[in-house]
Amino acid sequence: MVRLPLTARDRERGQRLGSLLRQARGDRPVLDVALAAGVSPETLRKIETGRIATPSFPVVAALAAVLGVSLDHLWGEVAAGEVGSERAGERLSR
Repeated sequence: MVRLPLTARDRERGQRLGSLLRQARGDRPVLDVALAAGVSPETLRKIETGRIATPSFPVVAALAAVLGVSLDHLWGEVAAGEVGSERAGERLSR
């Protein structure tokens, strides 16, 4: 299976998702949240920093469950950032 290169939009989306998960984690230690979600602490760190821009759905779902965040909320926030980016791009292109 060939994996296509990530687009700038994919990377931005991954950074927004990571930021949202980091905010939801708050003061909880990375180790505690990662282990509760069944992922390695390094994987959680990479997701939070956007270095893993497209984590798998089961990983995102597990992290959301541990953090008490709904998937609808996460996706809504990530998608809202895309709309804001598109509008900013439209303003720049005028």
